[in-house]
Amino acid sequence: MPLGRLSVPPPGVVHLWYLDLGELGNPLRPDTDSSVQLDGRQQRMLRRFYLRLLLGAYLGTPGKKISISRLVKGKPVLSGYSGGRPLDFSMANSDGCCLIGISSEGLLGVDMERIDRKVGNPTGLARRYFSPAEAEAIAALDAASQDEAFLHTWACKEALVKGAGHGIADQLHRFTVSCDPRQPPRVLVMHEDDPTAWRLLTVRPSKRHIGVIALRHPELRLESFRLMPRG
Repeated sequence: MPLGRLSVPPPGVVHLWYLDLGELGNPLRPDTDSSVQLDGRQQRMLRRFYLRLLLGAYLGTPGKKISISRLVKGKPVLSGYSGGRPLDFSMANSDGCCLIGISSEGLLGVDMERIDRKVGNPTGLARRYFSPAEAEAIAALDAASQDEAFLHTWACKEALVKGAGHGIADQLHRFTVSCDPRQPPRVLVMHEDDPTAWRLLTVRPSKRHIGVIALRHPELRLESFRLMPRG
């Protein structure tokens, strides 16, 4: 920081930014003691600030001039933008950190989860929220593997519904993804779309997080970045 002009990613490429809000500090309140933990409201404000900062750097305009609106089911999109092909973007947050994905073509969704998150009854939750095939796959695993498989599946499905713009309510059971975190993730069944049109990719943005990128495009390549404080 501050950011100069950034090159828009070519089709099929996702620029993925990792931000640790505690590390970056609060540029909206530069007098704030950096040792003081940010509360939920401050984190939400900073996430919006950095999202607009990054989008503005790609579009060659100040972040404060970036306008974002939401579609009917909540997918955020650029509004009032008339220059060339609009960027698609997605943001996820966990534990004071966030991932921001940027693409120039195709619907994009990202999710991020703590790897040490304990699900507590993964088979029961899978039966409640996931497709029958996914619930069966997780139930077939030994107990030591079920938490990891549930978290992997949840992150894949979150990224996919965010990319498709469906919203999470009553949608997670309407498609099926592969549940084995040791294998590359895939969309297996999708009732309202072509499952082969989507690409999924898992990432490890930090030692304590996993992330998933979903892109509706024939290919998905990743370029990763970390926003760092000045100094």
